[in-house]
Amino acid sequence: MRVAVIGAGVIGVTTAWYLQEAGAEVVLLDASAEPASGASFANGGMLHASHAEPWNTPGVGLDLLRYLGRADSPLLVRPRAMPGLVGWGLRFLWNSRRSTFEEHTRLNARLATFSLQEIDRLQRELDPEGLNFGFRRCGILKLFQDPASQARNRAASEGMMDVGVRFEDWDVERIISEEPALAPVRDRLCGGLYFPDDAIGDAARFTTGLLAITRRRGLTYYPGIGVRRLRTFQGRLDALETSAGPIAADACVVANGYHAPDLLRPLGIRLPVAPVKGYSLTLPMEADSRLNLPLIDDANKVVMTPLGNRLRLAGTAEFAGRDRHLNPQRAASVLDHCRRTLVGLPEQMDAETMAPWTGLRPMSARGTPILGATQVPGLYLNTGSGHLGWTFACGAAALVRASVLGEDPALPLDGLTL
Repeated sequence: MRVAVIGAGVIGVTTAWYLQEAGAEVVLLDASAEPASGASFANGGMLHASHAEPWNTPGVGLDLLRYLGRADSPLLVRPRAMPGLVGWGLRFLWNSRRSTFEEHTRLNARLATFSLQEIDRLQRELDPEGLNFGFRRCGILKLFQDPASQARNRAASEGMMDVGVRFEDWDVERIISEEPALAPVRDRLCGGLYFPDDAIGDAARFTTGLLAITRRRGLTYYPGIGVRRLRTFQGRLDALETSAGPIAADACVVANGYHAPDLLRPLGIRLPVAPVKGYSLTLPMEADSRLNLPLIDDANKVVMTPLGNRLRLAGTAEFAGRDRHLNPQRAASVLDHCRRTLVGLPEQMDAETMAPWTGLRPMSARGTPILGATQVPGLYLNTGSGHLGWTFACGAAALVRASVLGEDPALPLDGLTL
């Protein structure tokens, strides 16, 4: 079976790997000249089943109004993007109803738990072939300054225990003993939740490493080739019309992030996926000042992830349409929020030494990924994972492989399809 996969980010490359591993002949295409050059390039680096909540939390509409005009807000809608977000935005708000939000959180947590098991397996099996991406199953610590917020997060975590999410309550003394870098802010903290099964890793290194292995095993890779149209014959997918000519395929998986709706629209498929901009900064860290644990700061809405001799700082969600411009003010806001927690590291946290980055994450309106078959025979999807794309990559790829090849999926696809 010849399967074309569109998109060479972490989602597309992982999908290609799983299909090839199962015996399919795989062709991978991407409009960019390099793999992992979009949302996979410098994300937060966290692989977490513990934080699988969609961004459309109950009350998100009021939050968006509250944040209007605040350049340093964690969730920002640019006025110029609003006309293009009307339909998607209404669905986004509709899915913020508490019962729907809780259902989607559980779907995400279940998929994330499965995906972490898969990436753990993949790392062990492919380490001899050079798959090295700084993977550590070290757990993730979420910090709180507000007891009420900690109680809400504890209750939410308890609601995910039956899908495999484990957590521990840490008091301030335990937090400082495990992460001495937080000692200067001891008086601000009220406690933390530690999630021992979560992990970290560099998504870009994983993507390029896995692609290299997959190519050695026979994958055909076409970088810098854009797909202009999905061609059908008698209602079934027939070929891909590309900038380099047609490419025949028995099946196709669209995994090119926020570009996916453009390809599907001519086929009568309305895909509720929109780009959401995120920011990160990466800086070198000396051995004696590196964090022991990856941190999520509840109060400041940022993450801090040690990736070997680097520290990745990430945060913010910005609805700005397809604008990929890096806004220095937003990047500086991430830095400022992280400095409030890592106050003992001011000399390392110098904007002059950092590598700032911004990327557009494909977010589904409901907050869960969109996987599997479409109404067009032979056409499949793996997109819409938003801020959880790195976490979902292996699990989603395994489920899509089952859909393409007619296998029994490891998890039910109910609630995850188009």
